[in-house]
Amino acid sequence: MLLESAAVCSAESFAGAAPSGRDLERVEARKESRRIADMLALVAEKVPVQRRVVHAGDQIYRCGDPFTQLFLLNTGYCKIVNSAADGRAQVVGLQFRGDWLGFDGIAGSRYRCDAVALDTGEVWAIRYDALLAACAAHPPLMALLHGEMSRVISRDRDTLLALTTLSADARVAEFLRLMSDALAHRGLRTDQITLRMTRAEIGNYLGMTLESVSRALSRLARQQLIGFADGARREILIPDVAALAAFVGSEANGHNGTATLQ
Repeated sequence: MLLESAAVCSAESFAGAAPSGRDLERVEARKESRRIADMLALVAEKVPVQRRVVHAGDQIYRCGDPFTQLFLLNTGYCKIVNSAADGRAQVVGLQFRGDWLGFDGIAGSRYRCDAVALDTGEVWAIRYDALLAACAAHPPLMALLHGEMSRVISRDRDTLLALTTLSADARVAEFLRLMSDALAHRGLRTDQITLRMTRAEIGNYLGMTLESVSRALSRLARQQLIGFADGARREILIPDVAALAAFVGSEANGHNGTATLQ
């Protein structure tokens, strides 16, 4: 009887225990994965979409092209590159499944950036006039579109904050953490990620040199925050995403001033 009572008490205590941080992260990841799936289903139901398979290096759209369509990633991921007239180029964003591309073309009727696939995937092309007509007929679709625009603005601001306030190691750690989060939100594996970008491209995105990116990855590995699954160091092991986030937080609290090119 005593053993049974103890077992009941133990079960009740476990059932009433507050969820851990990792449990909450899993719940949030499942919610986000469901939101993305629901959004894709709604768009496919309400708007004509043209499906296109892309491979690494394929251009989804080019800077200067006339704006007629928005694009939606169904699978795969891509980079957004902003180019200047003098030839300078800057990676300004990474887009994953469920992300919209081409919002920058609305105001001037031309795309302002290049969108380049980093992996094999499927892109949906959606005519903007057809999308507006569908939004007028179905207000939830308009609310969805506004929500996606808001997410783009928020993500751009978060990226700017990381670039201007974090040390080199913390910028690379935050880059890996955000990639892991993006994969988790799409129901994909997060303890091992494949870097589809070169060290030079990552450095361009983070405001660092190629050499600084490589040194930062090595230092993170020495601290056992990450590991390498292959000799080329393109397969990154992340044993504990929470530890990576804690490192970024500690670096942010201890870093004073504005970050500069490393």
